[in-house]
Amino acid sequence: MKHVFLAFLFFGVSVTAQQTVSKELSYNEFLGFVKKYHPLVKNANLEISRSQANLMMARGGFDPKIEVDFSKKQFKDKEYYSILNSSFKIPTWYGIEIKAGFDNNEGIYLNPQNTVPNQGLTSLGISVPLGQGLFINQRMADLRKAKIQIELSQAEKKLQAIVVLYDASVAYFNWKKTFNEVALYSEYNKNAEIRFKGIKSLIEQGDKPAIDSIEAGMIVKNRSLNLIDSQLKLAKAKLELSNFLWLENNIPLELADGLVPEAQLEFTIQETLKTNDLLNSEFSITDHPKINALQSKIDMLNVDQKLKANMLLPKVDLAYSYLSEPSYIDNYQFEDYKIGLNFYFPLFLRKERGSLKLAKFKVQETQYTMDLEKVQLTNKINAQKMEIESLLEQSKLIKSLVEDNSVMLKSEEKLFSFGESSLFLINTRENNLVSAQLSRIALENRFFISNSELFKIMANPD
Repeated sequence: MKHVFLAFLFFGVSVTAQQTVSKELSYNEFLGFVKKYHPLVKNANLEISRSQANLMMARGGFDPKIEVDFSKKQFKDKEYYSILNSSFKIPTWYGIEIKAGFDNNEGIYLNPQNTVPNQGLTSLGISVPLGQGLFINQRMADLRKAKIQIELSQAEKKLQAIVVLYDASVAYFNWKKTFNEVALYSEYNKNAEIRFKGIKSLIEQGDKPAIDSIEAGMIVKNRSLNLIDSQLKLAKAKLELSNFLWLENNIPLELADGLVPEAQLEFTIQETLKTNDLLNSEFSITDHPKINALQSKIDMLNVDQKLKANMLLPKVDLAYSYLSEPSYIDNYQFEDYKIGLNFYFPLFLRKERGSLKLAKFKVQETQYTMDLEKVQLTNKINAQKMEIESLLEQSKLIKSLVEDNSVMLKSEEKLFSFGESSLFLINTRENNLVSAQLSRIALENRFFISNSELFKIMANPD
């Protein structure tokens, strides 16, 4: 089925006598191609992949690490020193770090504090932050923010995709509008030519004055001008629509002449865009991608705020390591150990307090933005629903107006056949009918765009 569709896209389908069989490109099918293959929609999917890569990087902060530091000095056949320090570190969630090490140092000029037994010295210890870094530190903050970033990317993906789908929808509606205008002008251009030939025949028979042929000819020229202009608009609309048609491997498509827009779109558009669900029920603003994105940003800022608040605590790091020779590792002698204490605390904390205030301001600023966005989205949705309902009422009126003008034109043509009317009145009636039908096409286009704008506001491309 896909290959048949592609054949229509590239070549159309021809039959005998050079007659083209039209294939309808439905709006739903068109949106399906845009969602699956358009490059900008694919770019939106990359946002999630980037967030997952950032999450992997953040988790790397908790990866175990092997460190080896070796230095040796040999001069004039004397080994000044040979120092080997190796360690295996395991970072944990609450800033606690477990460390196992092995040191083997020797040499005639070795620093006394580096002196170890002949077989070396093993150690097993733990480092615990008692102030800063115990409940939150930079590694923990980065990991939490990376997890939230995935949720943010999912919301932003929807917002980016919805813009592409909206622009594609407007291009499709413009194609349908210009297609209908060409069909309308083609029909009335043929009618004008038929009428012109009929008037010329009546003039030759002496039933009509010669001046009528000039008026009939003017109508033919006006209709031809309108037709040529509408054909130009249709050609440009098809090229604009082709911008949104792609295949796998970023292969662009061009709309074939055999493809036509969906004829009964007014009956299917609300189901395709799921705007009928919103018109019949209330929409939850809390599930909107914009609100979800702002909430994710607030959550990330809250993580930053907690990290800044943690900086107000004194920095107290306590480390303990049990020491043993490799051959006596089974004999636990806890009197052999190494202990360390590191304390740091700025007296005024001006830098830390200022940084915390800025973090709080950013949270408040984003919260205000989200509150405003909720109100604006609610008002936009309500306004769009009112517009759609109004356009439905206007559509009924314009449909009735077209029918009335059609009746008036047929009545005038009957009177003309009885010799009780004039070509001027027929042209006037026909112009009124054409204007009404053009208004109907334009109103239909407004109805389509209004639904797509509601679809854009809802921001649910799935």
